Amino acid sequence: MVLVHGLLAYSFSWRFALPLLAQEREVFALDMPGSGWSDLDPKLDCTLDAAAGRLARFLDTVGIRNCDLLGSSYGGTTSLRLAIQQPERVRTLTLVSPANPWSRIGRKRLGLLNISILGLLFPPLARAVHPLSGYCLRRMYGDPRAVTEEAIRGYSLPLLRPGVLEHGVKVAQAWFASMARLEQALPAPARTPTLLIWGSKDRLVDRASVETLQLKLQAKLAIIREAGHLPYEEYPDEFCRIVLEFLAEHPTDRRARREVT
Repeated sequence: MVLVHGLLAYSFSWRFALPLLAQEREVFALDMPGSGWSDLDPKLDCTLDAAAGRLARFLDTVGIRNCDLLGSSYGGTTSLRLAIQQPERVRTLTLVSPANPWSRIGRKRLGLLNISILGLLFPPLARAVHPLSGYCLRRMYGDPRAVTEEAIRGYSLPLLRPGVLEHGVKVAQAWFASMARLEQALPAPARTPTLLIWGSKDRLVDRASVETLQLKLQAKLAIIREAGHLPYEEYPDEFCRIVLEFLAEHPTDRRARREVT
């Protein structure tokens, strides 16, 4: 399995789910370039297509021919783009509240970041206002009171690195063009078994958009009640049970599997 985090997150996001999934699978959780503790190249192409290409190169680098791919939020969108570009690399696809062209939430904020001066000012201002990270994280939980100081600190530390927030702004500035290209690519041929997971209290990705995605992807849908945008953090046991049951419906052909070296 390969786990792909969302925008401005990193492999820390999977700290509860990873050991549960690893009881059944060999699991990789990467920090995508521009995020977490990975390289911060200011010249990085921040389009969705480029992100999917970098994910494919990660698979190449660690010797994974194909995998069960699980992505959250923008990481889900990146995973979906890779499944469209190189379907032979993805045995199953699990998308957790993936950002998508039909979600209306946050479009005004994305538009503001496309104003050059605001895009330049946002990263240094956000780094200066540390409580902002706690506010943003609480919005991602179904129950904001469940957010711990450990979670706030874990998510905040990489954001203090010069380049991480700047990368996030560049992704936002490429957002509308990237989503338009994704919309043109769907529906892709239904070759990849797909599971959509949504929290019933998700405030970041429009709940109404799940119906369009489910139809276009011919996907199975699981709703985790009371969860927000990060169900694998709030309800890791239920989340992993749903994922592993889905994978059990699509067992790996071990004869076709190449060992990772």
